[in-house]
Amino acid sequence: MPEDPLSSPLPSPSESRWSDLERPALDAAALTTALTRESRLWRSLEVVERIGSTNAELVARAADDAPEGTVLVAEHQEAGRGRLDRVWTSPPRAGLTVSVLLRPDVPAARRGWLPLLTGVALAEAVGAVPGCRAALKWPNDLLAADGSKLAGILAEAVPAADPPAVVVGVGLNVSTRPDELPEGASSLAMEVGRTVDRAPVLLEFLRALERRYLGWTATLGDPVQSGLAHDYLAWCATVGTEVVVTLPDDSRLEGVAEAVDWDGRLVVRTAGGTVELASGDVRHVRPRA
Repeated sequence: MPEDPLSSPLPSPSESRWSDLERPALDAAALTTALTRESRLWRSLEVVERIGSTNAELVARAADDAPEGTVLVAEHQEAGRGRLDRVWTSPPRAGLTVSVLLRPDVPAARRGWLPLLTGVALAEAVGAVPGCRAALKWPNDLLAADGSKLAGILAEAVPAADPPAVVVGVGLNVSTRPDELPEGASSLAMEVGRTVDRAPVLLEFLRALERRYLGWTATLGDPVQSGLAHDYLAWCATVGTEVVVTLPDDSRLEGVAEAVDWDGRLVVRTAGGTVELASGDVRHVRPRA
């Protein structure tokens, strides 16, 4: 019988914490204490050695009444998915693979801002790493200064959950080397030229996500009143540029990305008029050469 990934015990710190000085294991107990001690959102943080998909696992738990504020981190994800079911892979302990369970009490249309809110929190956390500059690409990518991809974000609604739930997953390249990355990708270690400890980045991200999320839900998802829209535009490298958008049927439209609207959609001015695009409406958004 194949071993259940969630039942696989984490190696003890004495066995593995420093077995790879560039890629030490995460200390689940220390992270849990640091994160949940004074948190108004985070209830638990679990680190598993390997799993198919952290998002898929939390989607299943959300449908089974898992509480908001559940955090699941994997040292190695074997069946990671990005937007539109694209494959996402990373060597063990080379990155941060984390999913969170949220139950936002906001109008359904405003939930389109959740991956953008997550992006702002992630950009703030990465920006706190000395020497690292980053920007956001609408709707779900974090980019290095040269436009290479550092991270992806995937938000999934859970229709079977009551109250409504959304699972948001993040995959961030931390110590990944060039030979381990696809073309056009980078990692924090490559950007700053030194080893980067994953634990402080993870805590910084989750604390920033909590601040952003609580402020956003307190205004019923209002991106302007909560300050989210202003801060997202400050990090966004897409708005204000000429873009080529590939649609799900492989047709393309070209124009200027002018804004992100009230529901988190990208507003593009084309020769034929203005269109509003939700993340599910597009396959790719790229700068026009």
